[in-house]
Amino acid sequence: MGYSVIGFDEDAARIAKLNTGTAPLFEPGLDALLQQGLASGRLRFTTNYADGLRGASCVWLTYDTPVNDRDEVDLTTIIAAAQKIAQYLKDDAVVIVHSQVPVGTCEQIESMIRAGAPTLPFGIACVPENLRLGRALECFRKPAMIVIGSNQEATIDRVEAFCSLLPCPKVRMNLRSAEMTKHAINSYLATCVSYVNELANLCDAVGANAGIVSKALRMDERVSPRAPLLPGGLGFAGATLARDLRALQALGKRVGHPTHLFDAVLEVNEEQKQIVHRRLNALFGSLERLTVGILGLTYKTGTSTLRRSAAIEIARGLKNAGATVKGYDPKAAIEELCGEDVVQFCSSAEEVAANSSALVIVTEWPEFKDLDFADLGARMKHRVLIDTKNLLEPDRLRSLGYTYSDIGRGSLLESSKTGSHSRGVVCG
Repeated sequence: MGYSVIGFDEDAARIAKLNTGTAPLFEPGLDALLQQGLASGRLRFTTNYADGLRGASCVWLTYDTPVNDRDEVDLTTIIAAAQKIAQYLKDDAVVIVHSQVPVGTCEQIESMIRAGAPTLPFGIACVPENLRLGRALECFRKPAMIVIGSNQEATIDRVEAFCSLLPCPKVRMNLRSAEMTKHAINSYLATCVSYVNELANLCDAVGANAGIVSKALRMDERVSPRAPLLPGGLGFAGATLARDLRALQALGKRVGHPTHLFDAVLEVNEEQKQIVHRRLNALFGSLERLTVGILGLTYKTGTSTLRRSAAIEIARGLKNAGATVKGYDPKAAIEELCGEDVVQFCSSAEEVAANSSALVIVTEWPEFKDLDFADLGARMKHRVLIDTKNLLEPDRLRSLGYTYSDIGRGSLLESSKTGSHSRGVVCG
């Protein structure tokens, strides 16, 4: 966009990598864009606060806000940053909070900066990020909208001018409304996911096809063809959606207002995550000493991150139940597990299949469609395949001798009539 940009982070290894034009995670097109920016002289990275902030008229806070095992947000890093930047901000700088934060955080950041620099004139705004892993550049360059929140109209004007090269509506509001907008978008998406998954499970039970049902649903003029109502999956993972639901739950407790719907969305999602465990138990009677192979380990396609991925959560559950878990993924950043021995990483799908009693497709990498499943089946102890993404054709897999199950396509009822899902049928 023509701006001169300095990226700051305290992690020296990360900064060194960025200064070579290599992103810390896989994102299509990002390395090339980094290298282009570095070559232009308008982009560089530093570990020095003073160097990074000197003379900056806009300071974007883009820190990740990590969550614990209950998806509760940890604001330690962003609050510490707010305390540190106060002494380096120039007069009339605008601090833009882009991180995913609970309602009220921006005002807390503003207070921290004012405590560190009581006489400094500055503005603070909330511009919630709306990127999607695997499509981040597209989402940034062509957003549906940009939310700009501030309690000062002049600050909103400055941020809107700064973002003027991005051709989309700019929605103006105060700080808390901007923070709440991010909660609202993610909680709506999460609600859609839980809704369609619960519907899909009922379709399986009665022999209906949730894919066709949801197609008709999205054609209703009161819904939308683009509504995220696509059955087949293990619920939402990665903590992004759950983080906002937990934030709304915490807000409800703080103000004394019940959050029945958000509570139910999370409950349905937790149940959905157990579907692989339940189906394997139904087939084998026990997971003790069972070897299970997982195809696709990342949080989603188009990224390398394993952070809070459904596959890793499934692997932990299977291992705790006594199973051995092997896994393959074409892009997974194995180092993110920090040495946790939850899954045996393999270099190919063939290695995963060898002596496994079941394969589970969790992340729908396109290349999995082209695997030689006849060859994979020949390597397996039992030909069982659970396709949580409805990636494959059921008739083809069954013709190859697989006990095949998907989610929401009505196949469970059909399979139960033939006995192929009877408890323990493939044991021994």
